[in-house]
Amino acid sequence: MTIHRSTLRKFAYSALLLALPLNPAFAADTKAVAERLKASFENQGVTLAWTGVSGDTSSMVLEGVTVAPAGDKEPLKIGNVTFKNVTDANGGYLVDTVSTEAFTQEKDGAKFEMSPFVINGMTIPGEGNTDPVASLLMYKSAQLDSLSVKVGDKTAFSVANANVDIVPPADGKALSFTGGAEKFTGDLSLVQDADSKAMIDGLGYQNISGKLDMAGSWEPKDGKMDLSKYDITVDNAGTLGMAFSLGGYTTDFIKSLQQLQKKMAASPEGADKSAEGMAVLGLMQQLTFNSASIRFADNSLTNKVLEFVAKKQNMQPKDIANQAKAIVPFGMAQINNPELTAQVTKAVSDYLDNPQNLVITAKPASPVPFALIAAGAMASPADLTKTLGVTVTANGN
Repeated sequence: MTIHRSTLRKFAYSALLLALPLNPAFAADTKAVAERLKASFENQGVTLAWTGVSGDTSSMVLEGVTVAPAGDKEPLKIGNVTFKNVTDANGGYLVDTVSTEAFTQEKDGAKFEMSPFVINGMTIPGEGNTDPVASLLMYKSAQLDSLSVKVGDKTAFSVANANVDIVPPADGKALSFTGGAEKFTGDLSLVQDADSKAMIDGLGYQNISGKLDMAGSWEPKDGKMDLSKYDITVDNAGTLGMAFSLGGYTTDFIKSLQQLQKKMAASPEGADKSAEGMAVLGLMQQLTFNSASIRFADNSLTNKVLEFVAKKQNMQPKDIANQAKAIVPFGMAQINNPELTAQVTKAVSDYLDNPQNLVITAKPASPVPFALIAAGAMASPADLTKTLGVTVTANGN
């Protein structure tokens, strides 16, 4: 199965940007609104273009819209985008709703379909706004009813009722967001690799379904970014949850990163990129690592895997679990961290005896610069787990 990943990535990125932060005032000139929107996108490293503007501020339409994120030479065709009730707001514009048309594209044997993407409470910042928050494109909420990728007569992947809600920063509080997808499905019977197909069939996951939930916050002024929840639940399998916290992700950092992306995109193919590489390392010095965690809550997947492996090796699932327990200490020995080795050995043993949840956490005593992490990974990878304060637990113990 071949799906045009570049196209999907561009569309997802452009949809996200069409749903990024904006700011309130009333617009009598629809072309002025369009140009201000274009400038706002350019500030975020995206080229926005259109073939025409029609309507008035009660219902304005950008016709033939295309977007091209930094580094993408071929713009993605979005079609017509409608802006309802555009009003002036502090030198910029407030838009009640922004909506795309339904989108369909066929390529490489796959058909991509997406319902209209709707954004509510979008604010377009005024020109020359120096406030780090007010200068951002913002929105209050966004919804996507459906998205699907079809191969032949089968739906390879689908998403239903995706949404995001944002509370802009105010009164000293950080920007906060929640979102997710009520349901997703995947048809894994379309996988062609023989080994992967055998495992999928053996585990009974030819067709999967599940949901996505996420939540987090961002303080633009000091750059503290927290993803407190990113849970992917697969029905009758389990939930993989991720969270992280980092510092230094300020608006200045974002602008510097966008400028670097533009510069790298403009470089001819085959050109020496060492200077850009050094610039990336320089930017990384501005970020700090606060914490991160990965958590898996089992819902039958673990025992299915043990049974599948045991059947292939003509053994019992309990024997496979005991083999895994025995291998862990030897695998951990190379990191030269006896305390962590003992933790992992106990956690794996407890989990395999009674699969409930397994949690890996990294929480250093104080924030660690990403540059120091990168240097440590190259110079002394064995000490990195100590630097980051890595711990492993199972079943709440």
